[in-house]
Amino acid sequence: MASKPPLCRLSFHQKAFVFCLLLVSPPLLLYTPPLKSQRALLQEQSTELDWFDVIARDVNTKKMKVGLVNIDETEHATLNEKLHKLYPQVSQTVSVKFDRVDEIMKWQDFFPEWIDEDHNWGVPKCPDMPMPTLENYQDVNVVVARVPCGNSDRIEKRGLRDLFRLQVNLVVANLVVEGGWMQLEGDNLRKVYVVFIGNCGPMIEIFRCDDLLMHKGEYWVYRPELTRLKQKTLMPPGSCQIAPAYAQSGREVWRAYLSELKVLKQDPRPKLAYVTVLHSSEAYVCGAIALAQSILQTPESVIQFYKYTRDLILLADNSISPNSMKGLEAAGWKVKRIQRIKNPFAQKGSYNEWNYSKLRIWQLTEYDKIIFIDSDFLVLKNMDDFFAYPQLSAAPNDAVFFNSGLMIIEPSKCMFKELMRRVSRTESYNKGDQGFVNEVFTWWHRLPSRLNRLKDTREIKEDEVYGMHYLGVKPWMCYKDYDCNWDIEARRVFASDSAHRLWWDVYEEMPQELQSYCGLSQRIEKNILKWRRRARDANFSDMHWNIEIEDPRMKLGKPRVGF
Repeated sequence: MASKPPLCRLSFHQKAFVFCLLLVSPPLLLYTPPLKSQRALLQEQSTELDWFDVIARDVNTKKMKVGLVNIDETEHATLNEKLHKLYPQVSQTVSVKFDRVDEIMKWQDFFPEWIDEDHNWGVPKCPDMPMPTLENYQDVNVVVARVPCGNSDRIEKRGLRDLFRLQVNLVVANLVVEGGWMQLEGDNLRKVYVVFIGNCGPMIEIFRCDDLLMHKGEYWVYRPELTRLKQKTLMPPGSCQIAPAYAQSGREVWRAYLSELKVLKQDPRPKLAYVTVLHSSEAYVCGAIALAQSILQTPESVIQFYKYTRDLILLADNSISPNSMKGLEAAGWKVKRIQRIKNPFAQKGSYNEWNYSKLRIWQLTEYDKIIFIDSDFLVLKNMDDFFAYPQLSAAPNDAVFFNSGLMIIEPSKCMFKELMRRVSRTESYNKGDQGFVNEVFTWWHRLPSRLNRLKDTREIKEDEVYGMHYLGVKPWMCYKDYDCNWDIEARRVFASDSAHRLWWDVYEEMPQELQSYCGLSQRIEKNILKWRRRARDANFSDMHWNIEIEDPRMKLGKPRVGF
């Protein structure tokens, strides 16, 4: 017997449901959802263009021209299509043409250890760092650049020293300055925006975090402050030349600096400060007192001609006693208490365990510019003119590095935050603060070595030196009569009678109540006597160990000649 068709086996209620479903199914089958607008689909597919929304909200320009740096033809075509469809105000996208820096060049060619600062063989010149023909791009409103990142993990561990990356950043900076500075909108400089594409972002030495409008994924949007950026474009591409200020020296520097500020209607009297840091012990209190006195003893400079003021700021942790604070304030310092910062790469109890405390100087945002100076330093000639230099300016040390004992920096809350983010990630080449800041600021500006003269056995010509940096055993930890570095085999490279005398000349000019902070402890004096005996036993030919000591600070009695 043949079975019934499936429909016949359904109950009355089931058949009724199927019948109703058939009645309504044609409209359902014929329905299709409305198509999304082309703009909505593009927005879903192009979330990477969020950066242009930020710019579009910030600018009132009806037509915008976009310049593309290090963007290949395929990416250019895609970006051009999306921008024009989403943003009618984009009138044109153009590729910025420039020759790539010679691939045979190395970072060391632009950051040499030594240059002829005295011009005995002519003025030093830097290798060529090609730039675009800037006048062809004066009407660009937005610069979009793909950043060559290399190994982004390497940037976190050590600063990336890549010439093409530097070139791209400098090309962008010059385009922004050309587009913004040469054209005014009313009385104001024209706004030019920058978008960097890449995981590693731009070089923070050139593009300030203070100017960042948005960071999302691999997109970074900036509206640079043109005064600061313009000065950076005037710097040499590396430390291969002495950095100029706005002019060469003297009043011309400050007249030019003031004229730039006047264009921007900014207060032409930025707040300036000399700053030093004391942490972990009171061993350098005397040095900091002498440093303040040396700054105050120098003649007035051009900076006072323009009624500028500069403060003396000392950052001190809780290891500095109230009595020492009293002496430091009497010497001229305005003292601010800080929490010290641990160096993650230093061994517990080592001399550099807390020397990352120096990074606190970036928190002094009440000041526009700072000249940071280590407290084992003397200022012999007025340095005020060097406040006109940009961050980061410093004297050379060795290889491609600068010496952090004197630095010109620009305080910034976000820069301090970035430094703190990198403290545990970025390795210091020398396990100290100098190595760390060199890895963060790989692009720096060379100040003359005479600003930070590293103490060694060479004779000192006082009229040629702005600042003396006392390496080795410090003068206040020696007898006044001679430099005790002569008595220590490993420290003799730092021995200098002339440099030693310079420090004591400043000491002699200090009030007696300040001199009292430079006394010899019995522990230090025992060390000096031990060194002298070893020098005598080694029969060092310079015979410093045989000098009769007259230092009135002695506590253990007057040593015999040839003891």
